[in-house]
Amino acid sequence: MELTFRQLHPLFAAEARGVDLRSVEDRATLEAIRTGMDQYAVLVFRDQPLADDEQLRFATRFDGTLHAKTGAAVLSRNRFGNEALTDISNLDEGGALLKADDRRRMYALGNRLWHTDASFQDPPGRYSMLSAKVVPPVAADTEFADMRAAYDALDGETRAMLEGLRVHHSIAYSRQVLGFEFSPEEQERLKGAVHPLVRRNPRSGRRSLYLASHASHVVDWPVPEGRLLLRELTDHAVRPEFVYRHRWRVGDLVIWDNLATMHRGQRFDDVKHRRELRRVTTLDIESAASI
Repeated sequence: MELTFRQLHPLFAAEARGVDLRSVEDRATLEAIRTGMDQYAVLVFRDQPLADDEQLRFATRFDGTLHAKTGAAVLSRNRFGNEALTDISNLDEGGALLKADDRRRMYALGNRLWHTDASFQDPPGRYSMLSAKVVPPVAADTEFADMRAAYDALDGETRAMLEGLRVHHSIAYSRQVLGFEFSPEEQERLKGAVHPLVRRNPRSGRRSLYLASHASHVVDWPVPEGRLLLRELTDHAVRPEFVYRHRWRVGDLVIWDNLATMHRGQRFDDVKHRRELRRVTTLDIESAASI
């Protein structure tokens, strides 16, 4: 079958059809998926029963270097034995539901904030690929916001003001906003990184806002003023017309471009219902030198 796309939202996001990601190795198909990502920023692949090693191999074929320095790694060992395979679940190392007061669960609550994967390191995350293994019987959706459309909707004066601004991103900051506390040793390992507030896709040339909950302050601005700007821009970027909400099915593989979107998980009763997904994120090596 030929790879085709069916748009899911008026501005972005599409369902990709006609491909089995386990067997995709030819350059033409991989490039067609990348082109789809440039256009839609979020691609939904249904019925993709990827084993963990198959997901890792596809991610490496698709975009090369994998992100393995996750914030969660400072709290506990990865239950899969590979830090590049991020555990997006409410389960402990034995597969049991995390208790309500488990420190790992408290940390994971930060995923309900709007965020951009691995913006707290340099180079940051580029493509994230999330595979659904177990989906609860209640809604446990993920929302995505189109940061390109949000940038385009700003007036010219605001866009001019944002040019050249740099922002510090820290996963410690986003967790501390919720009241999560780190030990001095953990804090030392989570110093964060600085990135432009406006970034450009090196393939399409489109500009997008680059912020969300890890964005702690605007470099060289007074902290309160910078945080107000970041809050105003985030509120603007998550207006309903910029947001696509994905309802998960078992076997879904969703790829999104962290250069063009931010996302958040929706609340559900996670101490009652099991939810298990695996995420692999690639690093933004390509555009690091072209900003």
